[in-house]
Amino acid sequence: MRSTKSSRAEQATRQQIRLLWDIPGLLVAGVDEAGRGPLAGPVVAAAVILDELKPIKGLADSKQLSALRRERLFDEIRAKALCCSIAEASVGEIEQLNILQATLLAMRRAVEGLRLKPKLVLVDGNRLPALEGQARAIIKGDALVPAISAASILAKVYRDRWCADYDLQYPQYGFASHKGYGTAAHLAALAAHGPCPQHRKTFRPVTDLLREVLP
Repeated sequence: MRSTKSSRAEQATRQQIRLLWDIPGLLVAGVDEAGRGPLAGPVVAAAVILDELKPIKGLADSKQLSALRRERLFDEIRAKALCCSIAEASVGEIEQLNILQATLLAMRRAVEGLRLKPKLVLVDGNRLPALEGQARAIIKGDALVPAISAASILAKVYRDRWCADYDLQYPQYGFASHKGYGTAAHLAALAAHGPCPQHRKTFRPVTDLLREVLP
């Protein structure tokens, strides 16, 4: 059962968000990411400005939706949003910058890729990328702000499709099923075949495996 304190804090956050949305003509972009935790592949971020005249039913945190529902919402968001943008930070950038900074970089690229310039950017989590204009970080924003929910769905589906495509090149790792996360099957494949070019060499256990192989 959720605590009363937590519930009150969430209600206060929802009220603040409603006040933001009530400003006439204010273009608000929601931003979220997918792929911070996996051992392989890029981190992906999306930014979405929804159209109030074209509501989308069923928006929610992408992790709470089935894969089929995410796929359907992906197409609907792309069709109905005022504008949206999807961007990546590569494995090389993750290794060079670290995963947090690479995530913020992908978020900034997503916002900068929007066709329309938002007046306010709402970002899921507690950290903000370097952006021009007003921005606010919202913890659990993917469950509280429809535009962030939409961004989380775009980022998740895009990255899942990337994993399915990469699985065709390296079927021995099973990217289509585990999406790069450190499952038992993925770790077994890593031990058997070693890392591929899209494995993050600064992430354990990939780092540990390289130390065992290299002199």
